[in-house]
Amino acid sequence: MTINTLRSLYLNFFKSKNHAIIPSASLIPENDATVLFTTAGMHPLVPFLLGEKHPSGQRLADAQKCIRTGDIDDVGDNRHLTFFEMLGNWSLGDPARNASHSDAGGYFKKEAIEWSFEFLTSKKYLGIDPKRLYISVFRGNEEALLDEESIKIWQEQFAKVGMKAAVAADGVWANENIRIFALPKDDNWWGLASGGPCGPCTEMFFDTAPEKGFEQGKSHERLVADARFFEVWNDVFMEYKRLPDGSLEKLAKPNVDTGMGLERTVAVLNGNKEVFEIAEFEELFQGITDLSGKGYADYKKEFRIIADHVRAATFILGDEKAIEPSNVGEGYVLRRLIRRAVRYGKALGINEPFTFKLAEVVTRQMSDVYPELKKNKEFIVNQLVKEEEKFAATLENGLKVFNKMKTVSGKDAFDLYQSYGFPLEMTVELAKERGVAVDEAAFNEEMKKHQELSRAGAEQKFKGGLADTSEQTVKYHTATHLLLAALRTLFGGEIYQKGSNITTERLRFDFNFPEKMTAQQLKQVENLVNEKIQEKIPVELTEMAKDEALKTVKVSFDPSKYGDTVKVYTIGDFSAELCGGPHVSNTGELGHFKIVKEEASSAGVRRVKAVLN
Repeated sequence: MTINTLRSLYLNFFKSKNHAIIPSASLIPENDATVLFTTAGMHPLVPFLLGEKHPSGQRLADAQKCIRTGDIDDVGDNRHLTFFEMLGNWSLGDPARNASHSDAGGYFKKEAIEWSFEFLTSKKYLGIDPKRLYISVFRGNEEALLDEESIKIWQEQFAKVGMKAAVAADGVWANENIRIFALPKDDNWWGLASGGPCGPCTEMFFDTAPEKGFEQGKSHERLVADARFFEVWNDVFMEYKRLPDGSLEKLAKPNVDTGMGLERTVAVLNGNKEVFEIAEFEELFQGITDLSGKGYADYKKEFRIIADHVRAATFILGDEKAIEPSNVGEGYVLRRLIRRAVRYGKALGINEPFTFKLAEVVTRQMSDVYPELKKNKEFIVNQLVKEEEKFAATLENGLKVFNKMKTVSGKDAFDLYQSYGFPLEMTVELAKERGVAVDEAAFNEEMKKHQELSRAGAEQKFKGGLADTSEQTVKYHTATHLLLAALRTLFGGEIYQKGSNITTERLRFDFNFPEKMTAQQLKQVENLVNEKIQEKIPVELTEMAKDEALKTVKVSFDPSKYGDTVKVYTIGDFSAELCGGPHVSNTGELGHFKIVKEEASSAGVRRVKAVLN
């Protein structure tokens, strides 16, 4: 089994269940201030989970490329990845939970669980032995009851193959018939931090070592934490809405949101004990061996980190949003990934630029599915070489600082980490060569303080985005349409959006432009946007076939990323954009538009920040 084979099997299965197959969205979320990267398949679909009508209908499925940065320091074990693909299927608004409904309409727990079991166990698809599957469901708490409906449906599925599926009492194993574990909210509940749709989930785990048998009385933590059990799929049932006062209310039209990690599942199906044993990583590992002369068996951590980080960096650089390494935001994460890969490359004895060679392997493996990698190959290679050369100088400067230290305190070690990119392992190793110990506990305390500050900053940053459909956010969203149209009108039709970020306090908009904009040019843009606001132009929505829309609408991103049916928002004859919404009904609602800052975002890309008064 390869990732390409599993991806095709999954999408074809849900196509047979009347799901529209939609393309992967960008790795850089549109109008979402909560995260730097797309972290899951549901992320681009939040507006539709909150009630927006999706042009492709109520049943959707896709393979979404994702980046998760919270686990960077954990990469090197047998399962964590920074870049991965998430397979997902959705039901947007089940119209009648207990009544029959059309094959193209919404669905809920019954269909979602039945299809999960069918896809996993049917010999036509994955053919997993049901005896190696274990299930978790929501235990219930003071807010919501035990998810008995999901338990019953799962028991029916196992009964179809002649198996009993008992529920673990208090999450403890009792006998071989225990298949279902009722776990607490932390394990089996999903919801947005800001409120809105939420609900219980049910997760599917695969036993990689059934020959070990069971330890009577072992707690459920074995299921969710033991490396023996791989979580392969998660079905989320958003049947509640979190209100501003923190309470829950039932949704009239609940949603289904599911996710299956592509790489992990391929590893499971191939009998691998770790995700890094799949063919795609084996090819990258061979490339690292060719460069270093070292073998994977003796340097597993180094090989895993290099392969994962180069894979992630390749996809970020190859994204349609044209992110470059920098010291802020997405660019900072990209820089950290590249430099961490380089550090471990040096530990293997690789002393010349090498990440671009591995990126070429990733591009060859994945460009049939993600053609943007091939399209942006030259940019990817150039940026990787440039960043490696920059880091060589930084590394040399950091060594000069280190060599002046007589002792290495925890704070010294953290300063080397933060200022020069030295991992703790490198500092400890260098200090050991001089017979000096590093206070690792003090380093970890400094790191904890830094992470708490970063987390607080991220929480402060959240003022809106896709998860927020407040009146002010909707106004800013609409204003970006006017801004892009004004830029095109004044400076040429070849200007395109390269990224945006919206909070309730301001909009940030990136676009291609060859040089710094003058004060006069910025004033021209302001005046034209305000002119269109004062004209009180209706904002109108039309749904149409993508091919028809592209005859008149210029798109900023790869047309293949849009579904066959699209939403086109027009503002008179001034602006026409493919967009999911939401928007105001009339430009007169926006107020006064003012640009407060203009700066470089990356090479050939400018950024403006603007407010509405």
